[in-house]
Amino acid sequence: MKSTELNQMNILELKTRLTENLDSLQNLRFQQSLQQLEDGTIISRTRREIAQIKTVLNEFKIGLRKEKGEQ
Repeated sequence: MKSTELNQMNILELKTRLTENLDSLQNLRFQQSLQQLEDGTIISRTRREIAQIKTVLNEFKIGLRKEKGEQ
């Protein structure tokens, strides 16, 4: 996911995407442990996206970002 896409999402969408990615990461780790995962780079991409989402959510929390409706 591009950072511009993350910038356009609101807090609720970000939290939903975060939970989806965390579940996906867990499933990917299970597949890797069972040697069913063909492309190992999917895990690193998922982890990177989780970190980006957490960063954006933290910026909302500390006030660096505001939702589109707020001024």
